[in-house]
Amino acid sequence: MNRETMMVVLMRMRGLKSVLVGLPVHGQISVLANLLLLLIFVLSMIGKACRASACASGLLFFLGKDQRGHQSSLVADGEDDSPRKAVGGAAYKATLCCCIYVLLCQMAVAALECWDAQTQQWSALSRGVVMSQALQVVVWFIMSVVTWGLKRQGQTKLPFILRAWWTVSLALTLCAISLDIIKKHQTVYMLMNAACLPALAFLCFVAARGRTGIETIVTRSDLQEPLLDSSTYVEESYGCDHVTPYSGAGIISLATLSWLNPILAIGAKRPLELKDVPLLAPRDRAESSYNVLKDNWEKLKVENPNEQPSLTRAIFMSFWREALKNGIFAGMNTVVSYVGPFMISYFVDYLSGKKLFHNEGYVLASVFFSAKLVEIVTTRQWYLGVDILGMHVRAALTALVYEKGMRLSSSARQSHTSGEIINYMAVDVQRIGDYSWYLHDIWMLPMQIILALAILFKNVGVAAFATLIATIVSILINTPLAKMQEEYQDNLMAAKDDRMKATSECLRNMRIMKLQAWEERYRLKLEDSRKTEFIWLRKALYSQAFVTFIFWGSPIFVSVVTFGTCILLGGQLTTGGVLSALATFRILQEPLRNFPDLVSMIAQTKVSLDRISGFLQEEELPSDATISIPKSLSEFAIEINDGDFSWEPSTEKLTLSGINLQVKRGMRVAVCGVVGSGKSSFLSCILGEIPKVSGQVGKN
Repeated sequence: MNRETMMVVLMRMRGLKSVLVGLPVHGQISVLANLLLLLIFVLSMIGKACRASACASGLLFFLGKDQRGHQSSLVADGEDDSPRKAVGGAAYKATLCCCIYVLLCQMAVAALECWDAQTQQWSALSRGVVMSQALQVVVWFIMSVVTWGLKRQGQTKLPFILRAWWTVSLALTLCAISLDIIKKHQTVYMLMNAACLPALAFLCFVAARGRTGIETIVTRSDLQEPLLDSSTYVEESYGCDHVTPYSGAGIISLATLSWLNPILAIGAKRPLELKDVPLLAPRDRAESSYNVLKDNWEKLKVENPNEQPSLTRAIFMSFWREALKNGIFAGMNTVVSYVGPFMISYFVDYLSGKKLFHNEGYVLASVFFSAKLVEIVTTRQWYLGVDILGMHVRAALTALVYEKGMRLSSSARQSHTSGEIINYMAVDVQRIGDYSWYLHDIWMLPMQIILALAILFKNVGVAAFATLIATIVSILINTPLAKMQEEYQDNLMAAKDDRMKATSECLRNMRIMKLQAWEERYRLKLEDSRKTEFIWLRKALYSQAFVTFIFWGSPIFVSVVTFGTCILLGGQLTTGGVLSALATFRILQEPLRNFPDLVSMIAQTKVSLDRISGFLQEEELPSDATISIPKSLSEFAIEINDGDFSWEPSTEKLTLSGINLQVKRGMRVAVCGVVGSGKSSFLSCILGEIPKVSGQVGKN
């Protein structure tokens, strides 16, 4: 580098230094950041051009082509060489509009600064401000051009330089607005930053997603058009091969629930059809949940063969990850919900003129807003996770009960009718799945009480211990009522099973009832079963209503005890303290009101778990009741050799003995005999439903 060049560089640096000295701190940071990002962008474009030139030269040399400007299309084997068209979606159009909008705002401010600098006869400060604003115009012009060029290039992902540029711009704008508010400066820059803030926030959101919103569509010529209408084919198969966007949604999409936008957009235009509903992700399907629960259930049976395995433990081992994730959201929601009652006393003091520090109002408003925002996001995620967890549990238990019902032995079928099995799947499984809504209330209630006591101790002092005593008394009153409800629920489910068993028996033997004219007798029997069920149902509902009545009055009882104790102890109740205590009682009212439902749900869920666990322990058909013979090894479809069968294997009395049968494939066989000769038992032995004493039954 010669002397003249060095002098030019030094002069440029001195000029930049003079410009920066006249600007405020955030303005200097903005200029340096924009210059740095602009330099990185220029260097990346130069490097990209050099790499493209080198690759093109090497490729032409390798292929032995001349450089006469012929365009060659390099397509890999099996790759579609059809022309593609880039289509910009709504997100891309909004991004481009935001860039142009910010550019126009910067140009307007630059024009005003030029006019102001001319009136000041271009002083050093005015020149620095104009040059800084001109740099902003150049930067946003480049960003608008690059964003417009993304569609021409067909890029679906945003370049890193754009994402970094937009993020830094939002951070600098927020910093500038904060400094203007603190220093109480109302300038044109503050108005411009406030006007650009929504657009910059949207650009930062797009940068976080990393997608341009551009889609590439294959365009076909007339010779390449398929014989079938592609639009009809896509429309018919859309509901079959489209997986829900929830499976691949990012953090922002999950937090804002924006993955629902495609199906909501369709529902806004027309009523939804089955083909519009996407498929579940593989991990959310019933088959996956069933396989996980079945493996854990079998593992518990193998670990302790002499003890009854715990269905509760098997469910926990299968779905503890989902429960833990929901617990994190529930805990965060509980903590931030008490930020308002804790800070409300400081807010009242601030309104009364008691300021602890400068700009306390902005800090309080920011804390309230942030806490409410986190509370809303965690609440939505918590409720969605609870629904998904309940769906997994219901799907897995329903499949497990159904499979067990298909493999029950003959003796087990006599104690569990089809009506009872339907009750297991329709009532008990549903109740266990609904318990997911109350799963975290067991540990959240003590946590909420502790947080409430801490806030009350800050506001009312020692009287907070009276709140603890009143809360414990309110909870202990419900203990005998919970045991009473569990007893009523057991009797109610037993009466319901008896009624369903009698109803199923009547429906199965309707022909005999009609022939013997037993309709009236069995009607009276069913009505007696229903009356017994009504009695236990009435007792269960009355006890639940009594518990609900007690706990509806619990918050009032707790607040009266707290304020009364504070007054008796001579404590001073301030406006902020009373409002904070009332807000705390209001938040504590919901868990106390839901506590009877929690106790009732625990009792009902325990009963349902015990019923299903007992059903899953019933005897199954032996695995060797029938054997499958490959078609290549035998010409017979059914083959029985020296088969002895008995409905009661514990006794020596055989139902069928010495059965030998060979049925070839394609044969038509009729089983004839008088009533009670064993026709149904013979068919049951072929199906493997009757216990086999000896012999062999083969099917292919």
